[in-house]
Amino acid sequence: MIIRKSRREIEIMKKAGKIVAETHALLAEKVAPGITTGELDRIAEEFVLSKGAKPAFKGYQGFPYTLCISINEEVVHGFPGKRVLESGDIISIDMGVIIDGYYGDSAYTLAVGQVSEKANGLLKATEESLYKGIEQAVTGNRLSDISHAVQNHAEKHGYSVVRRFVGHGIGRGLHEDPQIPNFGPAGRGPRLKEGMVLAIEPMINIGTHKVKVLDDGWTAVTTDGELSAHFEHTVAITKKGPEILTKL
Repeated sequence: MIIRKSRREIEIMKKAGKIVAETHALLAEKVAPGITTGELDRIAEEFVLSKGAKPAFKGYQGFPYTLCISINEEVVHGFPGKRVLESGDIISIDMGVIIDGYYGDSAYTLAVGQVSEKANGLLKATEESLYKGIEQAVTGNRLSDISHAVQNHAEKHGYSVVRRFVGHGIGRGLHEDPQIPNFGPAGRGPRLKEGMVLAIEPMINIGTHKVKVLDDGWTAVTTDGELSAHFEHTVAITKKGPEILTKL
């Protein structure tokens, strides 16, 4: 069941989204060669708590950290820890918060120091594919119009779209209906209506779309070891068009 939100609920979600966006902005300043992923997690948790919010991921289905940090061939759900960032890495940071009973959720992939043209191309195309999907998040469209726009843009640039992980509805739950694949034909699925709030999140790979989960039970990696990027925003569908709730 897709739960539509009132304007009051969306305003609360904007509060959550603002904290998510502020945290990402803080982390973007800290990401550099020499910092550990565990330090980034500590910085994020302290900041979120200082804002009167709670980390959405910590403890969710047993996940032990504030941030999902995935580096290079890691796709999503990676663990922060002792790993030291090196120039040339790309780092995907996925995070959410909960405040006043509502969630916000967003992800960015950042370059660490100087990265290859190959990596820069992937980051650019993945972020563009997110916005291509968001453009389709308007009343009257079908859900798969979002999916198709993401896939079309990514594949046009020679990349592959991860199928195992998808976007989702969001509100009082971190993961609500509907699921939002980043692939598929246009014109299918439920009609998009005012009040729906969606977490749209392309995960795009340089090589194969296939992924596998490591022995920790969480970290997903590309099966061919090629780079992967991940961008996400929480988006409300309004009469005036898509409203990004996780952007400053």
